[in-house]
Amino acid sequence: MISSRFRLLVAALAAAVSAGAAQAQNTTPVLFSFSTVGDSRQDPITYDQASVGATLSGQDAIWLQNTKAFARILRTIQAQKSTMLFFNGDMINGYGWNALGYTSDFVANKISGPTTPASTADVVNSDLLKAYQQYAFWRGLVAPVMETGTYVFPVPGNHETVCKFCPANSDKQKVAKVENEQAYAANMGDLILDNSRFSTLLGTLPQSFNPGPAAGSSPDGLTTDQSKLSYSFDYKGFHFVVINTDPVGAETSAPTNWLAADLAAAKARGAKKLFVFGHKPAYNYNYQKTGVASSSSLDATAATTVKRDAFWTVIEQYGATYFSGHEHVYNISQPKGGAYQVIVGSGGSPFDDKASVPGANPLTDRSYAWATVRVHQDGGVDILGYGFDEHFGPTQLYQQIYLP
Repeated sequence: MISSRFRLLVAALAAAVSAGAAQAQNTTPVLFSFSTVGDSRQDPITYDQASVGATLSGQDAIWLQNTKAFARILRTIQAQKSTMLFFNGDMINGYGWNALGYTSDFVANKISGPTTPASTADVVNSDLLKAYQQYAFWRGLVAPVMETGTYVFPVPGNHETVCKFCPANSDKQKVAKVENEQAYAANMGDLILDNSRFSTLLGTLPQSFNPGPAAGSSPDGLTTDQSKLSYSFDYKGFHFVVINTDPVGAETSAPTNWLAADLAAAKARGAKKLFVFGHKPAYNYNYQKTGVASSSSLDATAATTVKRDAFWTVIEQYGATYFSGHEHVYNISQPKGGAYQVIVGSGGSPFDDKASVPGANPLTDRSYAWATVRVHQDGGVDILGYGFDEHFGPTQLYQQIYLP
């Protein structure tokens, strides 16, 4: 007869197993590791005074970057020996219209143009030149990482592709512009993919590279060239996908049909794990104790919720892990109980969780945070959440999740 003590032991073991792949640890050798974070751009108007001070530094006021926070994250990622860094969008403040003669006024919430520049000041103050300056500063910050063993993969965000004050349908609203997509491709395209640099840093060439669809060939009906905005590749039997979640004409949506075909092909090749990187999260993280939901995700409206559901069905179907930014906060969740969504839009932009309204998780809601992922030889994966608080205290390990 089975003793009651034995039954209790079996029940406890079963509970531990069901509760916690999140607690297990893989002891097989680490094959490689990568890190991911997003949203390092600074805001010229609503910067977080509790974190960066009463005024922006002269440097950050010009280049609109949280240099102190992002530079520290980069240094720590270097120390963690990550061989890849996926930056999940909003590396620049941008938000203008990168066509000739347009100038945005973020204080007055308006845009002027098109005009023919009549002076040097007109050129310097134009949205186009400011975007290129901000890209250049960001590229300068990540250059040392590239030179010391970490390949940087860019992901487009809404601040890269979207114009904040552009007229659309006779109204002023946020719309993606082809000129903004082109400016992103011009400033980031050499990273997608530089085979020589890739092989030098990672020891082998990328396999099965799949550029995003060219103009007119998108299975999702997109009308602009996405070949430098969405892309994928294999590395050591693992599959990596970058998607543009704010393409022209389909803002706040994912290229779901293209993604489904890409993941199906990767599975057919025998990919051990599938990692997808986009700017906007599929599901918002409600960081406020008040229960007020954020609209910072792919379910911001009824129309986008339908598209979000289709996107997440693909993520779940193929057992992918989705990494995102956009919400300026750290959070890891299983929205439907299966696939993980990892939000790391905490690379330096003003915290969504304001100091005056403490969030549901005070330890992490106002932290500069990122995820470092260790990929093991047997295909198992550790996702480790790291960060430091708004006062730039010591770096801490916030969370560890194991995917068998």
